[in-house]
Amino acid sequence: MVSAGLVVSGPTAGAREAEPGGVIAVIPQADGFHGMSGAQVIDYWTRGVGGVTQPASGALYLPTGEAPPGGWPVVAYDHGTTGLGAGCGGQSDPAGAPWPESQAPQDEFLRHLVSKGFAVVAPDYLGLGRFDTGPHPYLGIDTEATATLDLLRAARSVRSDLSPVWLVAGMSQGGQAALGTGHRQASYAPELDFRGTIAIDPASDVEKVAVVLGPGAPDRVSGGILGFSASILAGLRAARPDAEVDSYLTPLGRQVIDEIGSLCQDAIDERVKDLYLGDLLSRSLGEEPLRSVMADYMTVPTSGYDAPILLLVNATDRTVPSPLHAALAAQFAANGVDFHTVVGTGSHCELNPAMRAAIDEFLDTRGTV
Repeated sequence: MVSAGLVVSGPTAGAREAEPGGVIAVIPQADGFHGMSGAQVIDYWTRGVGGVTQPASGALYLPTGEAPPGGWPVVAYDHGTTGLGAGCGGQSDPAGAPWPESQAPQDEFLRHLVSKGFAVVAPDYLGLGRFDTGPHPYLGIDTEATATLDLLRAARSVRSDLSPVWLVAGMSQGGQAALGTGHRQASYAPELDFRGTIAIDPASDVEKVAVVLGPGAPDRVSGGILGFSASILAGLRAARPDAEVDSYLTPLGRQVIDEIGSLCQDAIDERVKDLYLGDLLSRSLGEEPLRSVMADYMTVPTSGYDAPILLLVNATDRTVPSPLHAALAAQFAANGVDFHTVVGTGSHCELNPAMRAAIDEFLDTRGTV
């Protein structure tokens, strides 16, 4: 891993140094990188925790052949949960993404986007890729969005054949990140031609459920869901000291949160597999200040979008429980958001034929240069 404070040598090193969207280095990849050819890893600067500029990494995938007139349209792809530590982001990993089993469809999805003539930029997110900047601010919607938008800007400064036309897509955590990016782009990157968001089983309204949890409910959260819950607390503690996370934790809870901050998701799940959330908490997550800070940190916006949303959800999703998907759709509808939903009955992030057809139609109609 690259130390957070160092600039990597490369063909564009020093360009717009320490400015969000500035390129640190571009690293061409051999054919076969994530099953594609002509990929590049990009190290870049992003607006990180608390607005401080921090280094991050991601990848750029290009279709084969010459770009069409106006350039390749772009999809920014936000990945699902992979952990908290450096090297867990996946996109800059030449061996392929260390996706947990629930996120396995992601490389296939990326290859499909490229096959349809889209360039794809895929951020590792802050803290997950080639730079060790401390625990990833997991589900921190602000840094997810800026990591995505700053990589898009960096890629456009590297490649003159990228169109200003772009969309954003994501699965699971990435669905939440994609929605945050689609909402944030109007103020953060207004110079680009944003066309819409594809969110697949996005994490949403988790902060509304978390506040009912505490030491008095030890049997409600365990197993894999506890891994996600512990990751939220670790990310929140790292990004928002004002949440006072340690004051909600037992001594065992503080030990666990300390230990998982550098781990990938499979190792996090292994660490907590024999525990319950009640073992980690000394008081309710519904108490202040954590309640309000958590809402500010991770809530998906439910109004204020300026481009359409394709919302793909599985009614039988057990990772992000389907009532949370229904609540998000209801809030979109109540607030007049321009969105369309396709519902499946598969597992988390599983795409049925109707969903795939809806994705292709959305891309074909919205992604034209």
